[in-house]
Amino acid sequence: MILITGGRGAVATHLTGLLHRDGLPVRLGSAHPEDLTPPAGVPTVRLDLTDPVTFPTALTGVTTVFLYAASDHITDFIDHAHRAGVGHVVLLSSSSVLGPDPDSDPLAKSHLDVERALLASPLTTTILRPGSFASNAGAWAWPIKAGRPVSLPFPGAHNDPIHEKDVAEAAHAVITGPRHHGGRFTLTGPESMTFAQQIDQLTTVTGRPITVNHVTREEWKQEMADYIPAAYADALLNWWESNDGKPVTLTRTVEHLTGHPARPFTTWATDHIADFITP
Repeated sequence: MILITGGRGAVATHLTGLLHRDGLPVRLGSAHPEDLTPPAGVPTVRLDLTDPVTFPTALTGVTTVFLYAASDHITDFIDHAHRAGVGHVVLLSSSSVLGPDPDSDPLAKSHLDVERALLASPLTTTILRPGSFASNAGAWAWPIKAGRPVSLPFPGAHNDPIHEKDVAEAAHAVITGPRHHGGRFTLTGPESMTFAQQIDQLTTVTGRPITVNHVTREEWKQEMADYIPAAYADALLNWWESNDGKPVTLTRTVEHLTGHPARPFTTWATDHIADFITP
């Protein structure tokens, strides 16, 4: 049995479909399983990674886990998984752990703490480290639909937007391919792009004019205060500033694992066009 955590997420949704298509036994876990709509025949289970009480039932009979975990209860999860007979964990981490000082970056450290705990455990651990998800552009959907400017403190900052389908297909490859077990894989999109370039491509795909409001760091933090804690906002701003005008390093790991090149940002934008034009 393969347990997929974070069942409401886009990566988990696509991965579940791929494994179910293969005829593999899959269980989809979420803190709110009543909100899930898995393929017919795929069972769901309540799994709240902040509540260890939910771990034993979710892990019963499981041999492989696809894990997107917070660090708070990772030791508890590992202990329960080991006792349940789990042998392989595929962790969805982040390439931020490869930065110059990840321990001082709260976003990177939350992933790094999980990696360290798993690598110190008896569980075989495969780590996927995607860069920037293309879906981060979804944060611009509301102002775009409203005809308002998108606020950007560093419109020239580069990132490597990767389609969630590519991450799911990479996860499928390492779950089903024993030769990949225990590997460390950095995943990127096919192109280093600035935020401004992504906005330009969204303009082309949606057919709507999109303008950028070049704001200061503090103005952006104030605008995001209800959604992003200050410490995490500072970490994001520092990362963007460090990549302002500087292309990021790309990999061909998606192609290596899946057999096809990573999907371009325009594909993601086309797949999600309704998010930007539907009232």
